[in-house]
Amino acid sequence: MRRSKIEEQNRYLLAQQHQFRVAADVVADAFTVFPEVQAVAVIGSVAKRLWKEVPRFHEFRRAGIEVWHECKDLDLAVWISSQDRLGDLRRARDRALRDAFQGVQGLQVANHQVEVFLIEPGTERYLGRLCNFNTCPKGKPDCHVPGCGAIPFNKRFEAFVPHADLLAAASYSTLYRRGEGRLRSALDLPAVEEA
Repeated sequence: MRRSKIEEQNRYLLAQQHQFRVAADVVADAFTVFPEVQAVAVIGSVAKRLWKEVPRFHEFRRAGIEVWHECKDLDLAVWISSQDRLGDLRRARDRALRDAFQGVQGLQVANHQVEVFLIEPGTERYLGRLCNFNTCPKGKPDCHVPGCGAIPFNKRFEAFVPHADLLAAASYSTLYRRGEGRLRSALDLPAVEEA
């Protein structure tokens, strides 16, 4: 495989993480107007330094060529003191992403690529995820999971148990905390592991 193709793939993967980090800032800003939102942090691979690995892409996998890790979506942890307005929170996320796409930023991250993990302040207990559907329940197969929609727009996944380290990145990737304001931009998080 040509070196230029490998370099092109690496540039794409770095740009993808960058796009998700811009989206993290956009969504965090949209959430700050909700008094029930106590904090917002980037979690998952978007929060981390990217590392080299043999990817799922066939031609790279077959040749055993390592490229930067692929960020498939943006995971945000949102500490929330009330779940009464999850529908409004969902609309705020969607509007902020749409405005960023249409505006100067030209952001190319869709609402279904932003997973919002709802966390109980104080206990760090996982409460569910912000649903992407525009009505609750939507009547889709996903809506038939026990407990899904018991609180409108709180999406449940069958047999999902969060990893113990779900919130590990929050120690350095918290973007916003009520009473302190914006702490950092997601763009300031480390990008890649040095060789």
